[in-house]
Amino acid sequence: MTTPTKAILTFDNGAAPIELPVQAGTYGPDVIDIRALNQHGYLTYDPGFMSTASCTSGISFIDGEAGVLYYRGYPIEQLVQHADFLEVAWLLLFGELPLPAEKADFSQQVRRNAMLHDQINNVFRGFRRDAHPMAVMVGVTGAMSAFYHDSSDVFDAASRVQTAVHLIGKVPTIAAMSYKYNMGEPFVYPQYQLGYAENFLHMMFSTPCESYEVNPVLARALDRIFILHADHEQNASTSTVRLAGSSGANPYACIAAGMASLWGPLHGGANEAVLKMLAEIGDVSRIPEFIERAKDKQNPFRLMGFGHRIYKNMDPRAAFMRQTCHEVLEELDLVDDPLFRIALELERIALQDEYFIARKLYPNVDFYSGIVFRALGIPPSMFTAIFALARTVGWVAQWNEMLADSSHRIGRPRQHYNGATRRDYVPEHLRGA
Repeated sequence: MTTPTKAILTFDNGAAPIELPVQAGTYGPDVIDIRALNQHGYLTYDPGFMSTASCTSGISFIDGEAGVLYYRGYPIEQLVQHADFLEVAWLLLFGELPLPAEKADFSQQVRRNAMLHDQINNVFRGFRRDAHPMAVMVGVTGAMSAFYHDSSDVFDAASRVQTAVHLIGKVPTIAAMSYKYNMGEPFVYPQYQLGYAENFLHMMFSTPCESYEVNPVLARALDRIFILHADHEQNASTSTVRLAGSSGANPYACIAAGMASLWGPLHGGANEAVLKMLAEIGDVSRIPEFIERAKDKQNPFRLMGFGHRIYKNMDPRAAFMRQTCHEVLEELDLVDDPLFRIALELERIALQDEYFIARKLYPNVDFYSGIVFRALGIPPSMFTAIFALARTVGWVAQWNEMLADSSHRIGRPRQHYNGATRRDYVPEHLRGA
């Protein structure tokens, strides 16, 4: 279909029509450029921005109908099979796959920036021990703006890259330390010789009392999870980072804002909800009961981890999370664990049941990632923290892309005002008279 060059907005009151340019992207719907509307006294109304392109971006693309996710044009299934997380991080930041020397140098820089300033330990100690890890991560990430001043010039390209390296290197350390603090265990410092996922597992689970050998199967599983969650177009948290960053705000504060948005239960908590549902089911014998409840339109119960708001077909990330899930369960000899048996049987039934097939309610990435996290010994309170760890790469890539754009402007959404008309102040003693 040929893309029209303009759209014409007409009115039924005889007002002159307005011509608006139409732009075609590489993929996805054509975009009507409405920037001139306010010059004619009009705004558009789009709660949730579901029909509004808030920016131009070349980082990731989703086709929910086809079940497609691309990072810089590369299908997610190719990247998760052949790349590692830091290779994908370079791709998202710079637009191309790294050359071997570039990848080695970038990986070295990230590893060398994993250590936190020693005084940040005092920031951790300001929190209660039972504070949620995400609360700690938001606070500590924002506090980094007080420690790393070389990121002050956000309009300098080299400064932005250095900030990106800092964040990619340090956020896993913050996440692991948030867990250790919550558990009352001593902090474990990063080891420069370890890979990205390996280092995170080391910081999470090693103690000064005994050596800890990272299982390569588990490290690879975690690396895949990081890749699958690295970016996902203009979701709520990414849009938050862009909006905060549009003012030139400190980048650590912008990423902390993205973490706060991700923490919302409607955004980053789906895999935790899956485990709560599996625990509620309790036994394989009760699965048919819960399947029937899910089919009953009058029943508020929903099967968590099935279907996706964006993907109207199979979530392209889910197949690889499913493979990873089975590899981890087999490696840890957990296939017969009661909770995992419930999950696997629920998966089997849902993939064969005509009700779910007709409605394309397939298990999504959150269904499998929650199971993998539990198998790794990661508590549900840390699920969103690990999501934030992975998504930090996408956030900094989106932030960098926005500030490098010559057409960048501070974000300033408008509103449809429906409040009171102008009125005069009434003195207190006359009110109600």
